[in-house]
Amino acid sequence: MSDKNSYVIDCLQYCNWSEKTFAQMREGGVDAVHATICYHEMFRETVINVEQWNRFFELHDNLIIHGRTADDIRRANESGRTAIFFGFQNCSPIEDDIGLVEICHTLGARFMQLSYNNQSLLATGCYEAEDPGITRMGKQVIKEMNRVGLVVDMSHSAERSTLEAIEISERPIAITHANPSFWHPALRNKSDAVLKALAQSGGMVGFSLYPHHLKGKSDCTLEEFCTMIAKTAEMIGVESIGIGSDLCQDQPDSIVEWMRVGRWTKTIDYGEGSASNPGFPDMPTWFRDNRDFPNLATGLRDVGFSQEETAQIMGMNWFSFYENSFGPQRPE
Repeated sequence: MSDKNSYVIDCLQYCNWSEKTFAQMREGGVDAVHATICYHEMFRETVINVEQWNRFFELHDNLIIHGRTADDIRRANESGRTAIFFGFQNCSPIEDDIGLVEICHTLGARFMQLSYNNQSLLATGCYEAEDPGITRMGKQVIKEMNRVGLVVDMSHSAERSTLEAIEISERPIAITHANPSFWHPALRNKSDAVLKALAQSGGMVGFSLYPHHLKGKSDCTLEEFCTMIAKTAEMIGVESIGIGSDLCQDQPDSIVEWMRVGRWTKTIDYGEGSASNPGFPDMPTWFRDNRDFPNLATGLRDVGFSQEETAQIMGMNWFSFYENSFGPQRPE
């Protein structure tokens, strides 16, 4: 469980949000969650999702608060609640209008992926055959995101686009939910070159518990997962790593279809799944939902991380990143 000197932060979830989910966050001692509020929604549709979250904050104000700054994590912790930070898994809410970057930040968005699995107006997704890198608009949007405090997230982006985003961005970027490809070669997982460049620039990676990103998928063990974290820490340092579970709890399989297909095709794109298993895979038994965050802390200590290092990975690294990332760009 967390305390006033240590925070537990999950830098990506997309659950079927309910009082049950929020109560489980509290049971697991989770102080902050970066919640996906957009996959393929355009601006007005995203505003409707914000309206829904405002209703959640009203109805469940004993469990959750709207997070906008790192100070809100302190406030949530002190009051026994969880701070929810908004994020987009695609750049669709800004449409083709750079002015909407600041509007989205004003509405509470703190992370935005430059692309999902496909090519966007800004960057290339990891499922495209070719990756021409960051586009002309992408360079301008990164500059604007840096200015207002909207974090560049390259979790679903292709290799060249990700490396260019790290180079172009004047502020550290994030890969909120992915694992190293040296451990499991999923298209969404990241190369050594990306992870090293990310760490060298002050960026962060959040390790994913989504079974398609795991070696052994649903059968991956806690020891295997935590050993992977230890090997990554040896390569890029413990200061650059955290958790981004990609928990998709209680979602119907129709949501998988929306995530993968949106409105861009008339056929089913199974992505990291398969035709025989198109829905959500089972989570590992040791991480069913938010109640199992203490299992991660135990697993990290069991593979050799100290108490302080475990606290860093479980949330304090993300806390420091949030402190430096969500406000206006500071002048040189």
